[in-house]
Amino acid sequence: MAATIGVAAEVYYSLELLRGNRVPTHLRTWRSAVAGRAGADTLPLTSLVPTRGPGLDLLALTGDVPSLDHAVDNLLHAPVSQLRREIECLNFRPGQLPWARRVAEGDRDALRELAKALRACHRLTVEPYWDRGRSELVALSTRSANLMLEGGVDLLLRSICAPLVRWRPPALEAPYPRRVDVHLQGRGLIITPTVFSKHPVSFLWDPLDTAQPPRLTIPALRRPLTGTGAAEPDGATVRNLESLLGRTRAAALRVTTEGCTTSELARRLNVTAAAASQHATVLRDTGLITTSRRGGSVLHLITPLGLALLWTGALTQP
Repeated sequence: MAATIGVAAEVYYSLELLRGNRVPTHLRTWRSAVAGRAGADTLPLTSLVPTRGPGLDLLALTGDVPSLDHAVDNLLHAPVSQLRREIECLNFRPGQLPWARRVAEGDRDALRELAKALRACHRLTVEPYWDRGRSELVALSTRSANLMLEGGVDLLLRSICAPLVRWRPPALEAPYPRRVDVHLQGRGLIITPTVFSKHPVSFLWDPLDTAQPPRLTIPALRRPLTGTGAAEPDGATVRNLESLLGRTRAAALRVTTEGCTTSELARRLNVTAAAASQHATVLRDTGLITTSRRGGSVLHLITPLGLALLWTGALTQP
């Protein structure tokens, strides 16, 4: 069970929603608020949303990292072979072909423009709504963990987006454009919640890559996504939180709302990696964050309890 599809993929999904005609009910308020607000700074990325057919796979190019800085760094260092593969199969308007070819060839200036546009689109469509979206992702991950504890994998699979997804042992049936049997062959299946997705459920599978496990994306939102700006705790709440946890540890908790590695946490807090690891350990031991291994690093994410503490400034008991 992944924590997120990645910030870059969420941004691109949001652009597909703005381009398309059909929008899920819980995202209609969001779309009304952001539609028509894109400017010239977003064009390098919005121009890569094709008129029809499959879209750009930013998940493949940037990874499922929750940090925008990390995603941008991965994009700037994406192999040219991968850029070509992702760009060349897209259906663009004729006027966008020269720009798309520059990106596909790994032109450094083009990639920097694309990275800048990714940041601009993130500020417009995702960032003002991410506090709410992130809390929904964490809540879904928590529910899934509880299902695993109560009934194992069988109960978890039977509980995913019924009736769209059906668990008929030993097969999991999910929507796909055509009928196809995908044999995992020991790779496993990554179940990933999403906030911005035009499909209720989607199955992401690359038949040319037999090493990567397929992904099943499921919606995290259960209520309409609303808000006109990034919410911030008020001054009194911040002071209460700092009194309870200490200034640096309170700041560490706020950083984990976006998801971060230990090195990113150290950089954001301006402390050593050892100090950042110590703060993360205390927050994890008190149930305010979770920590999972991601390759050679670890990823820290806030829990529902941590979110409640962040926005109230104190833990209240019923």
